[in-house]
Amino acid sequence: MQTMRANVFHGVNNIAVEEVPRPRAGVGEAVIRITLTTICGTDLHILRGEYPVKPGLIIGHEPVGVIEELGPGVTGYEIGDRVLVGAITPCGQCRGCLSGQSSQCGRDSGYEAIGGWRFGNTINGAQAEYLLVPNAQANLAKIPDDVSDEQVILLADIASTGFSGAESGQVRIGDTVVVFAQGPIGLCATAGARLMGASFVIGVDSDPNRMKMSRHMGADVVLNFAEQDVAAEVKRLTGGGADVAIEALGTQSTFETALRSLRPGGTLSSLGVYSGKLAVPYDAFAAGIGDYKIITTLCPGGKERMRRLIETVRNGRVDLTPLLTHTFSLDNIAAAYDLFGSRSDNVLKVAIKP
Repeated sequence: MQTMRANVFHGVNNIAVEEVPRPRAGVGEAVIRITLTTICGTDLHILRGEYPVKPGLIIGHEPVGVIEELGPGVTGYEIGDRVLVGAITPCGQCRGCLSGQSSQCGRDSGYEAIGGWRFGNTINGAQAEYLLVPNAQANLAKIPDDVSDEQVILLADIASTGFSGAESGQVRIGDTVVVFAQGPIGLCATAGARLMGASFVIGVDSDPNRMKMSRHMGADVVLNFAEQDVAAEVKRLTGGGADVAIEALGTQSTFETALRSLRPGGTLSSLGVYSGKLAVPYDAFAAGIGDYKIITTLCPGGKERMRRLIETVRNGRVDLTPLLTHTFSLDNIAAAYDLFGSRSDNVLKVAIKP
């Protein structure tokens, strides 16, 4: 087979499933046959022209599949192995990777490509029948037989990202945590805060379905930002402010409210991707003397990260399958984008099967 079906980006609001050349594995690479993938919020930003990518790119970055081809130099794997691949594919050898910042992999060109190569943003992605995996030795995580595709698909990006909000925020046993925005990443941040040992977790949103799911994923209380002063209520509930605030939307308003919700010495862990100017309010920042910490995080990738997340799912510490609310075929992906973009029918995450 020389060609495959893939969802190709051609321009703003212009995607199409078409026949394209099937990838082949070179040195250090692998080709996997996709068995399940998703549509992510980043894909919507690409489609709407809010996140620039080159026309002709195959989009999508949450892949589960079966190894179809292994290039020279890739060992410890066999054709037919089921694997999960993270959205970020670190090389494992550059300065960023060797410094423990694999999500900031710069390959061989320093930090020219911040965030390494990400499927569907800078290299061809997963909304296709086959996917070329670079640096396969560092990025193929085997999936145990007793774990389904649906159980692990969200680990590639939104769960790894969401959990990292709690990890980077250094949530400790007994901490109070507030998570702003209960979309898919925010819901995973809520679950991550609970996994890290938070004693009290507050979710913030206004969508009734997402507020309900927030409770399911571990929030003790869910606040409706459209109906109340969230910062004041967080301070009332926590006795002075949260230890950690996780911002999972990426707007000035949520960033500012998250900062105002902290206790002195608290940490704002930001998962949002901001466009335009982001301002830090003088009063909310205590004029710089409140001992606040502000930290940002990009989705951690690599096979060891994926292995750890798989084991977390496998041993019943978290169940992400309720977030997969709809499933479409690759050929019907345009309808899936319409549904996901409109946030209708209580959609959270859309699974795509080639």
